[in-house]
Amino acid sequence: MTSDRPSTAVHARDLRHHTVQVPATTANLGAGFDAFGMALEHHLVVRSVPREQVATRLEVLDDAAVSTGEDNLIWRSLVACCETYGVPVPDVGLRVRSRIPLQRGMGSSSAAIVAGITLARELASLRIADREVVELATELEGHPDNVAPAVLGGLVACARTDDGTLVLRRVNPAPLLRPLLLVPADRQSTATARAVLPDTVPVATVADQAARAGHVLAALTGVWPAHAGLSGDHLHEPARAGVMPGSASLLAELRAAGRHAWLSGAGPSVAVAVPRSDTAAETTTHEVAAAHGFACLALDWDLSGARSCPDDGCGLAGTRDCILCPRQRL
Repeated sequence: MTSDRPSTAVHARDLRHHTVQVPATTANLGAGFDAFGMALEHHLVVRSVPREQVATRLEVLDDAAVSTGEDNLIWRSLVACCETYGVPVPDVGLRVRSRIPLQRGMGSSSAAIVAGITLARELASLRIADREVVELATELEGHPDNVAPAVLGGLVACARTDDGTLVLRRVNPAPLLRPLLLVPADRQSTATARAVLPDTVPVATVADQAARAGHVLAALTGVWPAHAGLSGDHLHEPARAGVMPGSASLLAELRAAGRHAWLSGAGPSVAVAVPRSDTAAETTTHEVAAAHGFACLALDWDLSGARSCPDDGCGLAGTRDCILCPRQRL
């Protein structure tokens, strides 16, 4: 992958290794198909190390069944970033640990892409802004609704102008709400989930979708209370219900109980936003999820997005022993 973008690398004499932390995400949020996404406190962490310290290109420190060679999405994204900006690809090894379940609708692919680009930016000392990271990640992933919150944190709304310019707007999610992610054992690839989508939808359906999107966005930012009857989607959830019957059944029961719930990304996970003060709602959601065979992850919003720290000092505190440093997760 190459580009006519000018090289903006600042070449250092010695390579400075970094650790990058990227959050999981939940996209669509109901009626915001391919447009809305939020970052979650569940992370992928990648650290660059001297190449001779790892046997293969990647050393995976958990039980994730991913490639450890140069076809790994993190490494491919790192290489793509370097090639895009015309800088040499650093010959490093990567140590990786992820808490983001694969192919569950929680942005595992987007996190890998953002991690690779962010690490390339640090290793090559590229002076590129977060917006450029989002744009390149969108080129690699295909859609901005997962990659944008992975980079920026919080809740991000994405849209394109008539001339194709990507417009991003970020806000903190409502602090009085807490996200619960209901995760099944079964996986579902995004490509498979997209294959069942209809090619066309009626104008009336699109109009209703737009009306719901406004309600959902305002509810998740705390402008007004959420309405469970408006949390559903017309563009992707009905089509995917046929290939994800467990998720569809769980969504229906949660909404009937008054919960603001949506199919997370392409599924099959389901996301629920509950009031922090309503412990009964959280307990009930756990019970309903378990009855459907879903694990319930009680998470929180990630407000910082992709974070990087050099080996010789934390990017947040400037010290070697910051308790929030992503190296603590490896």
